[in-house]
Amino acid sequence: MEKKSLSERDICTKFITPALEKAGWNIQTQIREEFSLTDGRIIVRGHLHTRGKNKRADYVLFYKPNIPIAVLEAKDNNHTVGDGMQQALGYAEMLDVPFVFSSNGDRLLFHNKINTDGVIERELEFEAMPSPDTLWQWWSDHCGLSEDQTKIITQDYYSDGSGKTPRYYQVLAINKTIEAIAKGQNRILLVMATGTGKTFTAFQIIWRLWKSKTKKRILFLADRNILVDQTMTNDFKPFGSAMTKIKKRQADKSYEIYLCLYQAVTGNEEGRNIYKQFSPGFFDLIVIDECHRGSAAEDSAWRSILDYFSSATQIGLTATPKETKIISNIHYFGEPIYTYSLRQGINDGFLAPYKVIRIDIDKDVSGWRPTKGMKDKYGQEIEDRVYNQRDFEKVLILNKRTELVAAKITEYLKATNRFDKVIVFCENIDHAERMRQAIANANSDLVAENHKYVMRITGDNKEGKAELDNFIFPESVYPVIATTSKLMTTGVDAKTCKLIVLDQRIQSMTEFKQIIGRGTRIDEDYGKLSFTIMDFKQATKLFADPDFDGDPVQVYEPGKDDPIVPPEVTEDEEKQNQETEDNDEIPPDDEGEDTGGGGTPPEPKFKYVVDNVKVSVASERVQYYDVEGKLITESLKDYTRNTLSKDYQSLDEFLRRWGEADRKQAIIEELAKEGVFFEALAEEVGKDYDPFDLICHVVWDEPPLTRQERAREVKKRNYFTKYGEQARRVLEALLDKYADEGIEAVEEPQILNITPFTEMGTAMELVKAFGGMKGYQQAVQDLERELYSA
Repeated sequence: MEKKSLSERDICTKFITPALEKAGWNIQTQIREEFSLTDGRIIVRGHLHTRGKNKRADYVLFYKPNIPIAVLEAKDNNHTVGDGMQQALGYAEMLDVPFVFSSNGDRLLFHNKINTDGVIERELEFEAMPSPDTLWQWWSDHCGLSEDQTKIITQDYYSDGSGKTPRYYQVLAINKTIEAIAKGQNRILLVMATGTGKTFTAFQIIWRLWKSKTKKRILFLADRNILVDQTMTNDFKPFGSAMTKIKKRQADKSYEIYLCLYQAVTGNEEGRNIYKQFSPGFFDLIVIDECHRGSAAEDSAWRSILDYFSSATQIGLTATPKETKIISNIHYFGEPIYTYSLRQGINDGFLAPYKVIRIDIDKDVSGWRPTKGMKDKYGQEIEDRVYNQRDFEKVLILNKRTELVAAKITEYLKATNRFDKVIVFCENIDHAERMRQAIANANSDLVAENHKYVMRITGDNKEGKAELDNFIFPESVYPVIATTSKLMTTGVDAKTCKLIVLDQRIQSMTEFKQIIGRGTRIDEDYGKLSFTIMDFKQATKLFADPDFDGDPVQVYEPGKDDPIVPPEVTEDEEKQNQETEDNDEIPPDDEGEDTGGGGTPPEPKFKYVVDNVKVSVASERVQYYDVEGKLITESLKDYTRNTLSKDYQSLDEFLRRWGEADRKQAIIEELAKEGVFFEALAEEVGKDYDPFDLICHVVWDEPPLTRQERAREVKKRNYFTKYGEQARRVLEALLDKYADEGIEAVEEPQILNITPFTEMGTAMELVKAFGGMKGYQQAVQDLERELYSA
């Protein structure tokens, strides 16, 4: 067979794979074809979702399972040998591998990043393809790895036999950490966005170090009981009987893997800290989950544990490294060995994208001043001054404001789905309780059916805390809405949460990222592909902060000449924020584990509660984010015009492309993936317009026709007279479907299996009326041509 007539896949099967096998690559364990790197960004169109194109390498070559060493990109034989190189280099950069190949089936172009002779690319015959041992030896020599280091680095991953493999960024995080430890690094920081599998990543790191006997006794520290219990039940389950949870002040030294709440080992018993029952050298490895919550603060309870076990290798895990005057994760652990940000997770399609609804309330924007001598609900005279957002819920309570927020949440749910999971973040526990009441009153019909429709889930309330698992569990309907303050900011894996409400003044980027992270998980089985942030406190202005989703930046490194604290936050406030973050709503649990002291900052001695002050919405807007995750600051029409102009130079070019397309829906889907918000445009221009008319009108200022008008124009032309009676009835029904639902319905392959078509005959009988499937498809294309000829 002529090689140039072969497909790319044929080139792989007949030429490239045999060459790899001949060079010593094991097809079962070392060669992965069509290796998926990303899932493709989820693109939101109103209530609809689609995925952008995923990234997939033709070949990833592994020295051992999950230890990639090379990428190979294939092209068919009509391309040159190097045509796949730039694509392959992009994949190699994602996987951080040193060796890259491109091939068209004739030979190889080899890119060697660690070349020693000054030639980075050269052509090779297939017979000269390097073996896995050769590439590994080159890489090992380049890194200066000893035999002992190589043994650690090449230790197998845990596999449950299902064939499940870590995602590419997890592989990078795991391998980079193991390599650093093998080379003697003892303080390591891993930064991975919420929802990207930090605990699974930690498990694989611990498993490989434990199996290679590099680390024999390991301590996993977390700050919430739910985190410890979830970890033992899920990701760490393979450790089995080698694993225990430290509880009830017991320090059993017969295990190898220990998990515990940090409060459990820092509490005093008979004047001693429980962790001191272990010798300072007992643990070889300590992994600190959510390390931003205080482990790097020199006076924190976490830090005392780390200092005591200072000889152990210590790995900090966080989505949000904290860099302030009081705490510096980077100062303690060093620069992150690997960072996978929220933005990367969304762009790769592993995390859910979001839209933001900003609602500004008049009293928040302009402030409120009481009239002279005005008293509150309980007869207290209100101090005469201007109260603003900083005061609300702490010093002054405007009940009408709480009711307005509850009404807006309810309005949104009624327009979408009243049983979508919602977390409402409030200023404090008292605010969370009043918000629960307001939401219950706004949804009295559903609360009457089940009082758990809305619940306050805060650390001081046993009934609410008991429902946390039900809120998280996708199959549990209730609770639907959770009002909270601090308890659910971290460690709550609520995959199906679709609405995050911010009625809390957030000044901390760390806390902001953690709260946003409650919505970023995807659960396709339950239709959770995106989420909405409803912001009443202008907290989403933090999106504009250059630190949002960026690599962690060193803000402060403790030293003699400390720089001034960033404006708006004093040192006392920062300490208060940290105490609140570490201790608010984490009371002693059933096992007697205390919180490590400190408590929450005291509330004001009294609050003014005002019932009769009206509040209203000052402004309300929806913000959209493009396919790159950037906020669209121009109008939707301008954004659409600019997006389309990249693909089509003129209206004529668009019309030609539209007319030539066998399926118009394919063009609509392609444009949607590029970021055209058809549903949002329809809200602005008109809901009865076809995507075709929306584009022509918005981009080229052509007068639009509604679907109904286009359908009427076709009927006027007596277009159907050339068909037989049954075929004519089918086409008329298709035209009605178009007028009601749009072009997608006309092109739906199963359209003939629904009413009114089933009343006309079976799908086979209806197709026969057109002389067969080919005739039916031609008739549909002709109908579309008539529709758009106007």
